[in-house]
Amino acid sequence: MKTSQTILGIDLGGTNVRAGLTGPGQELQLASTRIRANGPVEHVLEDIYSVTDQLFHPGISAIGIGVPSVVDVEEGIVYDVQNIPSWREVPLKAHMEARYKVPVLVNNDANCFVLGEKYFGKAKGVHAVVGLAIGTGMGAGIVVKDKLFSGTNCGAGEFGMVAYLDQFYEYYASGQYFKNVHQSTGEIFFQKAQRGESDGLAAFAELGTHIGNAIKMILYTYDPEMIILGGSIGQTYPFFQEAMWERIRTLQFGKTVERLRISVSELKHANLLGAASLWLDAEL
Repeated sequence: MKTSQTILGIDLGGTNVRAGLTGPGQELQLASTRIRANGPVEHVLEDIYSVTDQLFHPGISAIGIGVPSVVDVEEGIVYDVQNIPSWREVPLKAHMEARYKVPVLVNNDANCFVLGEKYFGKAKGVHAVVGLAIGTGMGAGIVVKDKLFSGTNCGAGEFGMVAYLDQFYEYYASGQYFKNVHQSTGEIFFQKAQRGESDGLAAFAELGTHIGNAIKMILYTYDPEMIILGGSIGQTYPFFQEAMWERIRTLQFGKTVERLRISVSELKHANLLGAASLWLDAEL
């Protein structure tokens, strides 16, 4: 069974690449390095090989990779990777399989986040869950009937790009809100809220209203059992929770609201574990 196999997960970011080895009865083994993000395609590949080589051994069954980009899931080609200018179209799966001779699966990092929660975190046993990653942007991964739903072009879950007010949800319902509306940073307003200052508390209440509206849109479209909030927004949850739920409770379907569970992720290395979970989720 796949759950008894050893899998290598890789999380490629705009600054670092991290690798983790997971298997039955063993603690997560980690390796990481900074990537040469402004270098050519080959330099970033070499950085990925560097962390993979530290952990790879013949007993590994598969490699899963999460990337901040659109992905051709079948071919494992990544397009326009965020913060890595040279990575416009890279056949990552082909490069990795040629080097390591094991199956390689590649997917978007938000999809990996929800899979990490599904197999290792708070969404264990949950059949329909949306992992909503809110930081400098808004991304999401969707699990329906216990399987990841990536969409035809790996574009499912891009709720942040849905039109909202005069912009789109990401503009108001992510960390961008503080810059776009208050010409400041989330960290400054977080400190204000921690001190109990009225403008800090009011800003987070407004953010909560926008996030609540985004969640209503998700409920109308996917009706999940659970929504898990990830990203840097998690630490500020107490300051926007009430306003968020006020908006959610205006949903037209009261039973949906009654049954809905919203949790904040507490899983360390969720994206990394989720990348490894691509193998567990795959129908092979």
